[in-house]
Amino acid sequence: MKSYNLNQAEDLLIGEKGTKERDEYEFELKLELIGDMIKNARKKRNLTQEELGALVGVKKSQISRLENSTGNVTFETVMRIFNALGAKLNLKLQM
Repeated sequence: MKSYNLNQAEDLLIGEKGTKERDEYEFELKLELIGDMIKNARKKRNLTQEELGALVGVKKSQISRLENSTGNVTFETVMRIFNALGAKLNLKLQM
């Protein structure tokens, strides 16, 4: 039985870096991480999705879709959510 390191397994199962499949996977993973961060911060503040939506000016369903990474959301909405949660978002751009 052949063994693989993590990078080799990712290349085989997801696609090599730079391929469309790999880029899409990594993009979706980042969206899931943002959704998880919002959900954790909301729960830490003891807010329901409905209460957070009211603070941000969106419906509960939009908060739910964002937390579950099932819908499109604008960057502006993400920033408003983090602002309403009193959370700071640090961005790092790599080129």
